[in-house]
Amino acid sequence: VFHAINKLKLIATGDIGCYTLGALPPLSAMDTCVDMGASITNALGLEYSLKGRDKRKIVAVIGDSTFYHSGITGLIDLVYNKGTSTVIILDNSITAMTGHQDNPGTGKTLMGEDSPKFDLERLIKGLGIEHVYSVDSYNLEEVANLIKRETERSAPSVIIARRPCILLPEMKKKKFDKYEIDENKCTGCQMCVKLGCPAISFDKEKKKALINKSLCVGCSLCFQVCKFGAIKKVQGE
Repeated sequence: VFHAINKLKLIATGDIGCYTLGALPPLSAMDTCVDMGASITNALGLEYSLKGRDKRKIVAVIGDSTFYHSGITGLIDLVYNKGTSTVIILDNSITAMTGHQDNPGTGKTLMGEDSPKFDLERLIKGLGIEHVYSVDSYNLEEVANLIKRETERSAPSVIIARRPCILLPEMKKKKFDKYEIDENKCTGCQMCVKLGCPAISFDKEKKKALINKSLCVGCSLCFQVCKFGAIKKVQGE
């Protein structure tokens, strides 16, 4: 998502969560971070204050648990005050940053009891947002195209980017295809490094990218950004 935000040169108002790291290099894709829920109201404020002075489009980036905690009122504010910003909800199916606590979207209470599982799409549409779309956050092209389309819309919209947190117990049990660098094809452009993936580093002496297979989770983002076919899938590892 942050790769697409950078590529589209958008203003991104951030929130509190793992994704706050998107403000740091190499992504450097988040422009504000105030408190929980502030991403949406900050986007609305910037939309009005920058009108006629900055042509860049604005997106608010917020996690699913933060949205349930304090983003709903901001979305109501966006609709009520006729804002046109796009809100991107990063739905990883848990409250990840603070230790994988459950939230209204998981179907469990903090005590592990079954509870009603809220439907994000229905909730958002009930708040007056007509344009609500979900996307696989591992599909770079689809994510970028959807963000571009929605930020050009003269109405508020919400994009829900979904992928479960890789640190969830059930995800740790899964086996993923790994990726590796073909040094003969790698040009050292560092496009894969700019993804900010913990598994990818750069050998300054060889001027080649490296993938640590023990950290690779097979998301394929590096494979998608490499224009030289230097990254390939290694099955069965």
